[in-house]
Amino acid sequence: MKAIWNNTVLAESDQTLIIENNHYFPEDSLNKDYFKPSSTQTHCPWKGHASYYTLEVDGQTNADAAWYYPEPSKLAKAIKNHVAFWKGVDVVE
Repeated sequence: MKAIWNNTVLAESDQTLIIENNHYFPEDSLNKDYFKPSSTQTHCPWKGHASYYTLEVDGQTNADAAWYYPEPSKLAKAIKNHVAFWKGVDVVE
Protein backbone atom coordinates (compact mmCIF):
# COMPACT_ATOMS: atom_id res chain seq x y z
CA MET A 1 0.00 0.00 0.00
CA LYS A 2 1.06 3.58 -0.62
CA ALA A 3 -0.09 6.83 0.97
CA ILE A 4 0.17 9.62 -1.62
CA TRP A 5 -0.46 13.35 -1.36
CA ASN A 6 0.58 16.15 -3.68
CA ASN A 7 2.04 13.54 -6.08
CA THR A 8 4.44 12.36 -3.37
CA VAL A 9 4.66 8.96 -1.66
CA LEU A 10 4.42 9.61 2.08
CA ALA A 11 4.46 5.97 3.17
CA GLU A 12 4.74 2.56 1.55
CA SER A 13 4.26 -0.84 3.12
CA ASP A 14 2.91 -4.30 2.44
CA GLN A 15 2.16 -4.68 6.16
CA THR A 16 -0.57 -2.13 6.89
CA LEU A 17 -3.25 -2.87 9.47
CA ILE A 18 -6.85 -2.09 8.56
CA ILE A 19 -9.00 -0.69 11.36
CA GLU A 20 -12.36 0.97 10.62
CA ASN A 21 -11.52 1.09 6.89
CA ASN A 22 -8.25 2.97 7.50
CA HIS A 23 -4.86 1.56 6.61
CA TYR A 24 -2.39 2.07 9.44
CA PHE A 25 1.16 2.17 8.12
CA PRO A 26 4.12 1.03 10.25
CA GLU A 27 6.06 4.04 11.50
CA ASP A 28 9.25 2.85 9.79
CA SER A 29 7.48 2.98 6.38
CA LEU A 30 6.99 6.77 6.57
CA ASN A 31 9.08 9.28 4.66
CA LYS A 32 9.61 11.44 7.75
CA ASP A 33 10.81 14.45 5.71
CA TYR A 34 7.16 15.30 5.03
CA PHE A 35 5.77 14.93 8.58
CA LYS A 36 5.66 17.77 11.11
CA PRO A 37 4.30 17.30 14.64
CA SER A 38 0.96 18.93 15.38
CA SER A 39 -0.47 19.96 18.74
CA THR A 40 -3.88 18.55 17.77
CA GLN A 41 -5.20 15.66 19.83
CA THR A 42 -8.50 13.80 19.80
CA HIS A 43 -9.99 10.90 21.71
CA CYS A 44 -11.52 7.67 20.44
CA PRO A 45 -13.62 5.76 23.00
CA TRP A 46 -11.99 2.43 22.19
CA LYS A 47 -8.56 3.30 20.75
CA GLY A 48 -7.55 6.10 23.13
CA HIS A 49 -5.92 9.50 22.56
CA ALA A 50 -4.76 10.30 19.03
CA SER A 51 -1.99 12.69 18.04
CA TYR A 52 -1.52 14.20 14.58
CA TYR A 53 1.05 15.16 11.98
CA THR A 54 0.79 17.98 9.48
CA LEU A 55 2.09 17.13 6.02
CA GLU A 56 4.38 19.48 4.11
CA VAL A 57 5.22 18.68 0.48
CA ASP A 58 6.65 21.11 -2.10
CA GLY A 59 5.50 24.18 -0.15
CA GLN A 60 1.98 22.80 0.36
CA THR A 61 0.62 22.09 3.84
CA ASN A 62 -2.09 19.61 4.82
CA ALA A 63 -2.83 20.23 8.51
CA ASP A 64 -3.47 17.20 10.73
CA ALA A 65 -3.73 14.84 7.75
CA ALA A 66 -2.07 11.90 9.53
CA TRP A 67 -2.81 10.49 12.95
CA TYR A 68 -1.45 7.92 15.35
CA TYR A 69 -2.02 6.60 18.86
CA PRO A 70 1.12 7.02 21.00
CA GLU A 71 -0.36 4.84 23.76
CA PRO A 72 -3.36 2.99 22.32
CA SER A 73 -5.78 1.15 24.55
CA LYS A 74 -5.34 -2.58 25.12
CA LEU A 75 -8.05 -3.21 22.53
CA ALA A 76 -6.07 -1.27 19.91
CA LYS A 77 -2.52 -2.21 20.90
CA ALA A 78 -1.81 -3.56 17.39
CA ILE A 79 -1.75 -0.01 15.97
CA LYS A 80 0.97 1.25 18.29
CA ASN A 81 3.75 2.74 16.13
CA HIS A 82 1.40 2.97 13.12
CA VAL A 83 0.06 6.02 11.26
CA ALA A 84 -3.17 6.50 9.26
CA PHE A 85 -4.19 9.22 6.80
CA TRP A 86 -7.15 11.32 5.66
CA LYS A 87 -7.81 14.85 4.29
CA GLY A 88 -7.10 14.07 0.66
CA VAL A 89 -4.27 11.58 1.14
CA ASP A 90 -4.85 8.70 -1.29
CA VAL A 91 -4.14 5.23 0.02
CA VAL A 92 -3.70 2.89 -2.94
CA GLU A 93 -2.22 -0.47 -3.83
